[in-house]
This record gives sequence, structure tokens and C-alpha cells, in this order.
Amino acid sequence: MVKDVAPESNPLLTPWKAGQFDLAHRVVLAPLTRCRALGTVPQPAAAEYYSQRATKGGLMISEATVIAPEGHGYPETPGIYTKEQIEAWKPIVEAVHAKGAKFILQLWHVGRASHSDYQPNGQVPVSSSAVAPSGQVYTPKGLKDYEVPRALEESEIPQVVEQYRQGARNALDAGFDGVEVHAANGYLIDQFLKAGVNQRTDKYGGPIENRVRFALEVTKAVADEVGADRTGIRVSPFGGFLDAEDPHPYALHTYLLEELNKLGLAYVHFIEPRASHSMGVGSPNAEFNFQRLDQNLDVFRRAFHGPFIAAGGHSRASGIAAIKSNHADAIAYGRPYLANPDLVKRFELDAPLNKYDRNTFYTQDQKVGYTDYPFLAEAQNGAA
Repeated sequence: MVKDVAPESNPLLTPWKAGQFDLAHRVVLAPLTRCRALGTVPQPAAAEYYSQRATKGGLMISEATVIAPEGHGYPETPGIYTKEQIEAWKPIVEAVHAKGAKFILQLWHVGRASHSDYQPNGQVPVSSSAVAPSGQVYTPKGLKDYEVPRALEESEIPQVVEQYRQGARNALDAGFDGVEVHAANGYLIDQFLKAGVNQRTDKYGGPIENRVRFALEVTKAVADEVGADRTGIRVSPFGGFLDAEDPHPYALHTYLLEELNKLGLAYVHFIEPRASHSMGVGSPNAEFNFQRLDQNLDVFRRAFHGPFIAAGGHSRASGIAAIKSNHADAIAYGRPYLANPDLVKRFELDAPLNKYDRNTFYTQDQKVGYTDYPFLAEAQNGAA
């Protein structure tokens, strides 16, 4: 039974502003790796996938998109560093814009979460320090143990910052409205932030002020290139994925936010503690009570002076509660949005949700588990 709920009773469906973007509702499409970009080039099916989920006045964040050939670490993930990639993104962005949504590209470099099988010349991947993550990686030649990475030389770091800056420029050339710096989930920037990975003794290692330097240099370079009001950043303070942990997450990320406040970013995007430790958290319709966590985002919410997006494990009910309690300005939804292209409409009507199929998250199929999740009317007809 679908309940008709007036939008004004649901704060998720109220307007808000992030940087230069005037938005009609607070349901954000989270960045979701889908592994459908064959040969690192986005495919035409992506236009259907993203436009299915686009709504007038909505904010959408693309799947993590690699800024340089050395930045890949997963099968068939897209890039934004070649002319072919930029041209392939253009019709996808146009399809989203045709539905009236704003589209943000997430800038990505996986750092040590890669393998020499992905690297252009077969070299080992780079990181903040020569410390391998535990576990294994899916490479083009099969499942293999992570390798010990090479620590970036201090003299090389400006070149990587430049890759982020150029990636941001390329994103705007492809038509995107803005960019998000991916500084979460144990990838390259997080490898500098977290003391559990960063063992450097130069100006990029040691105390918090040094470990945040790379994140700040990247974010400032991107903001200077495309405009701070078009720039966001995503972080995961409570870490765990790819062994990216820090003993003092509040001190680390509060200092980071104090510095980011000086830039005037469009938003910050924080991953909830419940979702920070695993890429497999939650069940399709699990309830999430962010207010009962021993660790939560409230300190960071108070520390940042701009728009604040929270992500990780939220349902419709917890999203409403989060907005009502000023826990966040908007909620980013991942798996529910993946499985429900009309998630905003379903939240408006308090309609039941499709269940996602975890087995099809990362296949290369251009339809199954990608563009074939039913809209509400189709689901109701199928159940009739």
C-alpha cells in the first residue's frame, strides 16, 4: 500500500543550496563504483543509468573517476584524463541535465589499492608510504595479493596535485557542474591523512598538520581551477577499509575542516561510522539510527561552516530524522538509489523499495543490475 505523503511533511524533499547549486530536494545520489566503463571509457548505457536516477533540482555524484593512468585499481572503471574519456562523458552529462539535475564528477586515485598489473609500465603503485594493505585485489590477470607500494617522493607530489587539477578541468570540459575530491575509503588522499598508513617523516607525514597537507593542496588546486562553489570533498573519518585507520579521527578531521572552511567549498561529504568499516554494510531495507552510535558526525557538522552531506546506511526514516535534527543538510544514498531509479518519488510516496542484488554490483554487463531495476509502476504491475 503506497501512502501519499505531502512533500512539506518530508524534509528530505525541501530545497537547499550547496555552493552555486540551488537544489530542490536533499536526496543525493552517492558515488557508486559500477565497473561498466570498458577500457576506462564510459559507455552509452551510462547515459540511461544516470538519467534514470536524475530528477529536477537533484544533486548526483558520479562513480569514482580516475585522474591518471596510474590511479586505477578496479576493473573497467572510468577515467577523465584522455580526450576519448571526456568525449564519452559528454552525452551522459547531457542526459542528466535534460532531466534537470546537477551532476558532480568524483575525482579518484586509488594509490596503493592497485597492483602492478594495472600500472602503465608494470611498476608497483604509489602511496604515502611503502606499506601494503592487507587482503587481495582483482587485477586484469586475476585475484592477487596487494603489493608493497612505492612511497611518493616529495618532489613528485606536485605532479599528482596537478593531475587532480587537470581532472577537474576535464570534468568541466565534459559538461559536469562541479567535482568532488575523493579523500575517503583508504584511497590515495586518505593514505596521506591516516596515521595507520602514513609513515612519512617529511612535511607530508607525522603530525596532523602535515598529514592533511596533501588533501588541502589537492582541494585548493581543484577549487582554484573550477571554483570553490563547484567543489566538494568526501571523507571517511572512522576508516577501516583498506586498513586506513587513525587513532584520533576527531582531531584529524576537525583540523581538516578548519582549514577547508577557508576555501568556501560547495559542501563536505562525510561517511557515517557504520558504513566506514566495510563495503558490505547493511541489508536492503535495514534501519539505521545514527543517533545511537558511540561515534558520530556531529562534531564535524558543527566544525564545518558550509553545507554538509552524510552518507552510509540511511533509510528514508533515518534520512528524515537526520535532516530534522540538523545532523546534515542532505543525505547521500547508495544501494537504495542503485536499486530504485525513482528513489525520490518512492520517498515522496513512502512506497516500498526494490531490493538490490549484490551479485550484480560490479559486473561489466551494460544492463543487468544497471539499467533494469524497475520503476514503481513497473514493480507494482509485476506484483499485481
